[in-house]
Amino acid sequence: MAERARLVLASASPRRVALLSALGTQFDVVPADIDETEFPGESAAAMVQRLAEEKAAHVAVTESDAFVIGGDTTVYRAGQILAKPEGDADARRMLSFLSGSDHHVFTGIAVMSPSGAMYSSVETSTVWMRELSDADIDWYLGTGEHVGKAGAYAIQGAASVFVDRIDGDHNAIVGLPVAGLDRLFGRFERSLRDFS
Repeated sequence: MAERARLVLASASPRRVALLSALGTQFDVVPADIDETEFPGESAAAMVQRLAEEKAAHVAVTESDAFVIGGDTTVYRAGQILAKPEGDADARRMLSFLSGSDHHVFTGIAVMSPSGAMYSSVETSTVWMRELSDADIDWYLGTGEHVGKAGAYAIQGAASVFVDRIDGDHNAIVGLPVAGLDRLFGRFERSLRDFS
C-alpha cells in the first residue's frame, strides 16, 4: 500500500465536502481564495480547468506535505457561461434562460502532489430542464438554494424537480466527479482509498 499522505480539499463547498466524505475519506478543508474572473474569449471547459488548477496550486503553497484537490463548476448554454448569480434578479434571468432547454455543466478537477506534480481534467454533462413558469422560479428563489450556485440552481436539492434528465456524471454536476478524481489519483499510482 502507498505511504500514508495527507489529503486537502481546496474548497469550502458543502457539496464537495459531502461527496468526498461519503467515500470515508480523511481530509482537511482549506478554501482557496482566488480571483475566479473569466478570461476574455475563454471557453467554459478551459475556465473550469484553469480555476481548478489555480485553486490546488494556491492551497499547496501552505499545504506542501499534502495532495491538494481543486475543483470548479460552471453552467454553459448558447454561448453564455452562467457562473454564480449576482443576486435574485440575476438568478431569475439564468433560470429563465435555462427553462425548457438543455445545457452543459463543466466541472474541472485538479490534484497537486507534495512533489509539485499536477494532473487535471474536465467532466462535461448535459442537463435537460423542463419549462419553468414564473411561479416555479418564484418558489425556487424563495428556497434560497440558488445563492452561490453556478447556473443559479442545485441539482441535488429542490431544483431536482425541474430536471427531466441528465447525460453524464451526476456527481460532476453537483461539483465533484469522484470517479474522475480517482482516475487522476491513479496517475500518481494512488487511489482515494489510500486516504480512508
